[in-house]
Amino acid sequence: MRIGAYNQIQAVYQSQTVKKPQATAKTGSFADKLQISSMGKDIQAAKQALANTPDVRSEVVESVKASVDAGTYNVSADSFADKLLEKYQASII
Repeated sequence: MRIGAYNQIQAVYQSQTVKKPQATAKTGSFADKLQISSMGKDIQAAKQALANTPDVRSEVVESVKASVDAGTYNVSADSFADKLLEKYQASII
């Protein structure tokens, strides 16, 4: 075995090593942006208005309570039946 030939082969392989390209630093700066569409703004406004609205209309509840307590609250059977039928038909469709 010739050592000189080994050194020559090693020199050939060392000269052919591939250098990896180094990552270059980006000079530009980027910032995240948030853009809300007009529909999104409308939805936010509706949510805010709903949050500020009470769940129960106390003026209506108080008048009905007073009528029930006084015994003057009257429900029309025809009106009740019509509304019940409307709800049923809407649930079928």
